[in-house]
Amino acid sequence: MNTPNEPKSSIKQVNCPTCQKIVRWSEAEPYRPFCSKQCQLIDFGAWATERYGIAEQEGESPPAEEDIDDSP
Repeated sequence: MNTPNEPKSSIKQVNCPTCQKIVRWSEAEPYRPFCSKQCQLIDFGAWATERYGIAEQEGESPPAEEDIDDSP
């Protein structure tokens, strides 16, 4: 237990990317950085429906379809 003169725990805390709830960054939090499985799935759904994306750098263009190798 911490006394008033002892420093608080050095466990890092982050905000859940979905709901902003504070989450302890530790092995005990299985969904970190998310607070719950629900928030994790909401985020995954946003990526899957392309609401999120990674911006291209200026001058970068996507590969032409003939340049994509689909062979196993």
